[in-house]
Amino acid sequence: MAPPPLKRGSRLKALLPVSLNVLLAAVVGLPIGAAARSATPQPRRIGVWLTNSPSTLYYDGARIDRAVDDLARSGFTTLYPNVWSRGTTFHRSRHAPMEPALAKANPNLDPICRLTRSARRRGMEVIPWFEYGLMEPASAAIVRERPEWVLQRRDGSTGVEMHGTTMVWLNPAHPGVRQRFLGLITEIVQRCDVDGIQLDDHFAWPVELGYDPYTRQLYRAEKGVEPPANHTDRFWMKWRRQQLTSLLRELRQQLNELDASSGRGRLGQPPERVISLSPGPFRFAYNRWLQDWELWSVGELVDDLIVQNYAYSVRGFAKDLDQPALVKAKEWGMPVEIGILAGFGGRTPNMTTLREKVKLATARGHGVIYFYWEGLWGVHAGPEGGASRKAAFRKLHEEVNRSGR
Repeated sequence: MAPPPLKRGSRLKALLPVSLNVLLAAVVGLPIGAAARSATPQPRRIGVWLTNSPSTLYYDGARIDRAVDDLARSGFTTLYPNVWSRGTTFHRSRHAPMEPALAKANPNLDPICRLTRSARRRGMEVIPWFEYGLMEPASAAIVRERPEWVLQRRDGSTGVEMHGTTMVWLNPAHPGVRQRFLGLITEIVQRCDVDGIQLDDHFAWPVELGYDPYTRQLYRAEKGVEPPANHTDRFWMKWRRQQLTSLLRELRQQLNELDASSGRGRLGQPPERVISLSPGPFRFAYNRWLQDWELWSVGELVDDLIVQNYAYSVRGFAKDLDQPALVKAKEWGMPVEIGILAGFGGRTPNMTTLREKVKLATARGHGVIYFYWEGLWGVHAGPEGGASRKAAFRKLHEEVNRSGR
């Protein structure tokens, strides 16, 4: 099983010096050990992202079951299946259309629920990944129908080129955007009874955006002036980050309410659902996307932190492990994992390189999450071949679990 985060409400206590924890324990009547339990080592997650692109996994129930079996036998504890991609879902949704290939192949399959049931039978957690966050294709119906929801640059442009496609960002401060975003998440949580949800670097506010009429009006109403012309003005960046934080806080509240209504977190029941976040390195995440994942983690808006480290070389990977915010993150009383590239397209590290990276990450106390499923031993397994890599991953994870590192 994957490690639980500290009980909510205790993470700030975990950051206090031992002497203050002792005082806090005396004041609130906790055992000293409970107030200082962040020092207790937790087992580490070994996880993988699963996605429909490029993969046929989501379109065949038997293939889903075989994949989960293989992952369980290879020592994986947590699965992060993509559930929100290119403005579409992988189930019948009240808020967005179904992914076209799934609608054509098997609209009744419900792959996320199928995967969740299969994983739960094997003692694994499932935390669906909202890959596209607040990002939508510029051609999406919702963009045409609700242009006032779209963030703009100072010149009125909206498009961001990503992976050969023009994307736009919906405004996290707009009530309509917030209602739809929260609806998409709570819908899949209730539908499949998953163990949490994951946001990544697309749950963001691109720093050059924010000059659309709605945001300008909201800023004027609060500050009495127009937004600064310089999109990197630190107070303007902070204000927009606060809007993103507010949406995350509302998500936290809604998940807490769902947990309370279902009994999660009570004795004998499944644990509270987690909010997992997978950002890039801290400086880049904040300066480019206004993601303050340090603040969100310490403020208990995030329970599981996976920092992407896709440096291809071992030297570059090791350097990125030593970024200050990531070093501090180990003190925050929550699981902290490293996102490692297993294979994608023409970039498939060999097992010797992957072993070195996993050892570097786990030696620093981190779990590991691989991107992505097909890069383990599937279509992007590279010249080593699927059978060889599957055996190598199983052996590697046995070593990690045996050493506690």
